[in-house]
Amino acid sequence: MSSTFDVIIIGGGPGGYFAAQEAAKAGLKTAVFEEVHIGGTCLNEGCVPTKTLLNSVKIYKHAKEGANIGIKATGLEYDHKAAVARKEAVIKMLVSGVDRSVKKAGAEIIRKRAVIKEKAAEGFVIEADGEAYTGKNLIIATGSVTSVPPIEGLKEALASGFAVTSRELLDLQEVPKHLCIIGAGVIGLEFASYFSAAGAKVTMIEMLDHIGVNFESELSSLMQKKLEKAGCEFFLSSAVKSLTADSVCYEKDGQMCEVKPDLVMLCIGRRPNSANIGYENIRITAERGAIRTDCHMQTNVPGVYAVGDVNGKIALAHTAYREAAVAVNHILGIKDTMRYEAVPAVIYSDPELASVGYTLENAKAAGFDAKAVRVDANFSGRFLAENEAGEGFLKLIVDKKSERVLGMHVCSTYASEFIAQGALAIEAGLTIRDLKEIVYPHPTVCELIREAAFSYK
Repeated sequence: MSSTFDVIIIGGGPGGYFAAQEAAKAGLKTAVFEEVHIGGTCLNEGCVPTKTLLNSVKIYKHAKEGANIGIKATGLEYDHKAAVARKEAVIKMLVSGVDRSVKKAGAEIIRKRAVIKEKAAEGFVIEADGEAYTGKNLIIATGSVTSVPPIEGLKEALASGFAVTSRELLDLQEVPKHLCIIGAGVIGLEFASYFSAAGAKVTMIEMLDHIGVNFESELSSLMQKKLEKAGCEFFLSSAVKSLTADSVCYEKDGQMCEVKPDLVMLCIGRRPNSANIGYENIRITAERGAIRTDCHMQTNVPGVYAVGDVNGKIALAHTAYREAAVAVNHILGIKDTMRYEAVPAVIYSDPELASVGYTLENAKAAGFDAKAVRVDANFSGRFLAENEAGEGFLKLIVDKKSERVLGMHVCSTYASEFIAQGALAIEAGLTIRDLKEIVYPHPTVCELIREAAFSYK
């Protein structure tokens, strides 16, 4: 095996393996270094496993509540252990598929931990297990890790197993009687949705005064309402101060409070995984661990790129895919730039929440004379047919001057599958009139976009 490449990629998550595929398909001699599993956090410990579990519990939940739609069942039980086993099978299948795809494209997968050593005349020198490799171009795609704040007793709780991260929680063989989740962001909310439906009492403690940070306010409020109906309790504007061997102590409204769960999940966000990869050795600029990049995903060092969570921009797998494509195109000399105005975000609850672009508040703050047009999800025949007493809506954010679409926010079944239409509208600069001219299949939930367009005044 040669040790000199056109492109070396450190990290085999979504950004890394997609960059490897695209670079190799374009004829560049490519190697991707991955010390654990190809597919990264998303495939092995995040997006895919959580969605697999959420689908299992959704089917169980619908069966339990099916009397009004003609389903009568007795003796239903949710087998969490079996759901976890299925999750593992799905991961194994997808990991092997990604592995084959990368190799088929012509890239080499090197299962070693790589560290950047220096810049030489031939390129960038990487060291892995005592061997040196050189790449004319370098793409850093090392992802992110769970943030662990300096909370008193937290390290001890993690060591004892009283507290866990999402990685350990995904492998849990039994549903805890009482789960306390510290942090009510997207990841925490998905786990709350799963474990509450699976039979656990769930308590969420959040420092902010609302859940679902960065999501449109009505979406966040509806999500909280639904989770409370499922039995979750929320302590907002609350700061966790310490953990003991069996309790979580937090401060709310100046008062110290305590909750005694069976298990604690730490879920206050993630930070770029840039420590100990050697970026300082070639003087790459970083800010609080996030490697800084331009619109081509290039760092301050020509020929070095950073894609995915490690650059600290938008920590989503689909963002990493697009960033990887931009980086490879720049290496190939193809004109391309990264834009972040239309990156969708989804919470895979039941029903799903999805957002893209500006909220009304953000649009006004950015200087737009904007308005929101909202339609109830029950305007969709399919939504009403499939959701007994369901709640949901679609909201378009529109620039009144140009009537151009600035944002779309949805709570409905299948929201994750058609939020990309909102992204397309924003990217293409579509107007309300453009949306009116599109023919939507009937009956579908995405017809709500058409309903909103024709409701605009």
